[in-house]
Amino acid sequence: MTQNLRLKQKMLSEQLRDIFLKNKDPFTEILGQEQAKQGLKSALLMNRHIIIVGAPGIGKTTLAKNIAKLLPDINVVEGCSYHCIPDNLVCPSCKQQKKHKTTKINGSKRFIRIQGSPDLTVEDLLGDIDPIKALKFGPLSLEAFTPGKIFKANNGILFFDELNRCPEKLQNAMLQVLEERKATIGSYDIDFDINFIFIGTMNPEDTSTEKLSDVLLDRFDIIYMDYPENIGIEKKIVLMKSRKMANVSEELLTLMVYFVRLLRVDEKLEKKPSVRASIGLYERAQSNALLNGRKNVQFEDIKEVLVSVLSHRIRLKPSVRYLESVENYIKEQFHKNIETTKWQNNLEEKSGDLR
Repeated sequence: MTQNLRLKQKMLSEQLRDIFLKNKDPFTEILGQEQAKQGLKSALLMNRHIIIVGAPGIGKTTLAKNIAKLLPDINVVEGCSYHCIPDNLVCPSCKQQKKHKTTKINGSKRFIRIQGSPDLTVEDLLGDIDPIKALKFGPLSLEAFTPGKIFKANNGILFFDELNRCPEKLQNAMLQVLEERKATIGSYDIDFDINFIFIGTMNPEDTSTEKLSDVLLDRFDIIYMDYPENIGIEKKIVLMKSRKMANVSEELLTLMVYFVRLLRVDEKLEKKPSVRASIGLYERAQSNALLNGRKNVQFEDIKEVLVSVLSHRIRLKPSVRYLESVENYIKEQFHKNIETTKWQNNLEEKSGDLR
């Protein structure tokens, strides 16, 4: 039995099983989030479709990509849009060929991404009829069908970012595919034995989205992610994800992350700053230092970029924003909680309150 056939016969969840059971934390690109990681492993072991729910900037996409990287390398038919493997051909083109040239792809290339949008169509997801091929092979021939991304995710992961931004018509089209792995497009009944993991994401605070139907949600397990559990983890994320062009002291790094986390628990905000805000402050403070001819970041470098980095990443509650602007609010909070305190001496103690 060939390696490809063994891999095909094992569901994707089984390909991940040994990794999950042998490695306590295979998700090396995500710091913290232990509860979410445990739930994710549990769902994947049972080959469940998943929706990761959480605010922007907390690592939902990074976590999904991390899963893809864990998948083993496989040999697929070169140029095949369905990622057919030689011992299990699913598309009409590959089935007609007697010999197949193969190429090896890693887990990262088995990751197919769809960005949720109101403009997204059923054809984008499932596929469409190629008029030129229809003239050549016939209007109802499978050869005239051009596969969408859901078929390109065969033997891999279909990642649907911001699932709740797609229109209701597209949600309905996914029901049959998720339940029966079969799609009906116009006069076509496309029935392919595709093997994939579906991972979607949602931002529950986004009000400009479509409501997901109960029927669709019933096909998924929900995994919740939150902001980094404590200031120590968030500081490590900032250092791991940011560019470093100037020297930033431990005290100033703590100050930046502390202020972002302070805004996150502010009852006057209805939109909270994500980890990207901490990363933004860290990087922009370095830029300011370099532009001022210094290799070391100073307190004023942080103060000067506050509004630019934070003003669009937070939103005041209606009762507050009619009284003052978000720009002034940021400056006032920074002055009140940072400038007027002896932050050099007691910031480490204060940061313990935001663990």
